[in-house]
Amino acid sequence: MPMYLGLRLPLVRDSVAAGFPSPAEEFVDSRIDLNEYLVGNRMATFYVRTRGDSMVGAGILNGDLLIVDRSLEPRDGQVVVARVDDGFTVKRWRRKGTRQFLVPENPDFAAMEMTGDRSFEIWGVVTYAIHSLSEAHGGRKG
Repeated sequence: MPMYLGLRLPLVRDSVAAGFPSPAEEFVDSRIDLNEYLVGNRMATFYVRTRGDSMVGAGILNGDLLIVDRSLEPRDGQVVVARVDDGFTVKRWRRKGTRQFLVPENPDFAAMEMTGDRSFEIWGVVTYAIHSLSEAHGGRKG
């Protein structure tokens, strides 16, 4: 279960331009707690770190922190954390009629069909993936 510290940090009123620079606004509009912003259901949410590169096409990188909500009903096409046999994986869940698949977002990996000979359970829907862009904080060299 996640620990909530109630850390409220400044939220700048204006957004930051990702194209041409805009004049800097030095006014803080309010303060936000990222737990309030990123966690929909505190009692059903957990964090998990990723390992591997099967979801890079979805923007999920090795070592990312995922926020997973167990209270959400998974819908076709959503990224989920699933238990398959004795292990856990993060993949895109696809349903085609009565058939279910866990699909990677990397062409080097194959989709897995969840057949009757496999133990399978969706543990939750991934709502956010967090990764650092700074090498000083574990970011990747590009």
